[in-house]
Amino acid sequence: MECVRLRVKDIDFRQNLIIVRDGKGMKDWCTMLPEQLKLFLSDQLEQVKIIHEQDLKKRFG
Repeated sequence: MECVRLRVKDIDFRQNLIIVRDGKGMKDWCTMLPEQLKLFLSDQLEQVKIIHEQDLKKRFG
């Protein structure tokens, strides 16, 4: 469930961290962002940003 709740703001590419909010015991904690995933995640976020901007132009909000 913790993975499903992750948001863009929970990923810190500079410090290689993933912030898990309201995890087990309703506590926040941090874990490492694997180097292998950084490129994949940044590419994915860029694609989503492009789609979001296109939707905004079409007034889909």
